[in-house]
This record gives sequence, C-alpha cells and structure tokens, in this order.
Amino acid sequence: MIARLRGKPVANTPDGLVVDVGGIGYLVAATPSAIRAADGAAEVALHTYLHVREDALQLYGFVEAAERELFLQLLSVNGIGPKVALAIVSGSPAADLRRAIVLGDTARFQAIPGIGKKTAERIVLELKEKIGEAPVPITSAGGRESGSQPHLVARDALVELGYSLGEAELALARVDPELPPEERVREALKAA
Repeated sequence: MIARLRGKPVANTPDGLVVDVGGIGYLVAATPSAIRAADGAAEVALHTYLHVREDALQLYGFVEAAERELFLQLLSVNGIGPKVALAIVSGSPAADLRRAIVLGDTARFQAIPGIGKKTAERIVLELKEKIGEAPVPITSAGGRESGSQPHLVARDALVELGYSLGEAELALARVDPELPPEERVREALKAA
C-alpha cells in the first residue's frame, strides 16, 4: 500500500498530477487542494490511497489526512467508487462534508455530478453513525446556523442570486474553500 508520496510535482495532466519521487513519476488523481498545493511548489507531500483493480493500480492523492479518511469512509458506502468519492471530497473541505452528513444535508451531495437522490441519502444514512455527532451549531428555532458554516452561507447566497443548488455547488467547487464566504461568492461569480 502506498500511503504517502513526497516529491517534485512535474506535470498536471487531465488524468491527474505527476509527482517525481526518486526518478519515478507517479500519476495521482488528486483533489483540487492537492493540485493547488503542488502548483509552483518545489516539493509536495500527499496522503495517498492505492486502489487495486484487476486491470489497473490507481493512486488518489490528498493534501490533508482528513480528506483521505473521508474518502475511505465514502468508499465503504454501497455504490460509491473511487472516482465518485474523489469528486465528493474535491467539492468541499472534509469538515464541511462531515457536517453535511451529520445534518442530513442530502442536497449537498445531490449537487455533485453522478450522485442522485438515493445515493445522497445512502451516503448520509451509512456514514452518519461512523462519523458520529460532530458539534454543529443549532439555532433556537432548531435550524442550521449558517453563519458558522461558510460553504452553506456562500451556497445560499448564490442560490439567492438565481443559481440552482447544483450550479451553486459546482461554482463553489472551483473556488478556494479557505476564502471567507463573501470572497467565495465573488470568485464564483467571476468564473461564471
């Protein structure tokens, strides 16, 4: 099992990031945060998962161990393969996705291409117990307090501006998740 790679990023192809480790170039299907970390860097360290199939060995790369852990949990859900799990983890920070699972926010997952209503419900149902009850702020009315969840604030703002839920999720997936919500909205609007 290849659990970690550290080396020089030498290429960013449509198939993934190529990392040169001791003269061997590893092709890694990586999250956008891993690709951003590698962009212009002399060296990058990635947490990896080696997926073994009959006809191929595929490496998946993540900047944070939390992304990799969530990716592995998603693989345990019936009907979720590595490409879909990577798409899910690529869309938002792992902490936000965990919060969405705990809150039962299936719309968050339905907005990802390749995930329908039943699959989104299965993700929430099967992972809710594994992830546990993470502390999630609750308003007195029993609803979500969106101020503590930057992704939801940005998504709701784009929806108010006329985006569908799916369009808002896709637009935000292309933006740096570390930015404050208002900056994420501005960047998403610029990219449109």
